Amino acid sequence: MKKIFSVVLLLTFALIFAQEKQPMYWQDIQNFKKLDQENTPPKNSILLLGSSSFTKWQDVADYFPGKTIINRGFGGSRLTDLNYFSEDLLSPYQPKQIIIYCGENDFADDATLKADVVVDRYKTFYKKIRERFPNIQVDYISTKYSPSRENLWPQMKEANKKIAKFMKKEKNADFIDITKVMNDANGNIRKDLFLEDMLHITPEGYRLWTGVMNSYMK
Repeated sequence: MKKIFSVVLLLTFALIFAQEKQPMYWQDIQNFKKLDQENTPPKNSILLLGSSSFTKWQDVADYFPGKTIINRGFGGSRLTDLNYFSEDLLSPYQPKQIIIYCGENDFADDATLKADVVVDRYKTFYKKIRERFPNIQVDYISTKYSPSRENLWPQMKEANKKIAKFMKKEKNADFIDITKVMNDANGNIRKDLFLEDMLHITPEGYRLWTGVMNSYMK
């Protein structure tokens, strides 16, 4: 009996250790796989990939009636996470368009991070998309200027500018600038569009995003 108990205990510890060694957001990806097993992902959809601005937009389909949307935003993901899980994020789907919101958390993780590093991370992920989907529409939503991260705005603005320039040169690609619509008449960030954390946005913020995004949606 003691031997059996010891074996069970060892297996339990081994399982806990294995789970602890899983990369960040591994469980989120497993949850996506479960969703895809329960319901086959529709073809010719609009696939949203990125961080918490998408993760928290759970009712995104209500903002775009008539559009088939698959939301695969997860946690506070960074472009490094999108690259790491690229196979899991791309292979199950056959979208007609991919829209990305990611990069803000890369800067938040390291306040000294250069804009060029984030731009290169994005280009790496974009290349992964193109290797699988050479001709679909791919769009990048500009990094928003969250009031709680004002110290990071200079790098974010530089990254936005460089990614916009990159996307302009690409075929079937657009840079969706949501920064201007989030400003007041004086050009200042509207803090009322953010939740108490001054990081995530309100339904009104998403409504304004929708107004900009609509013209890019396939």
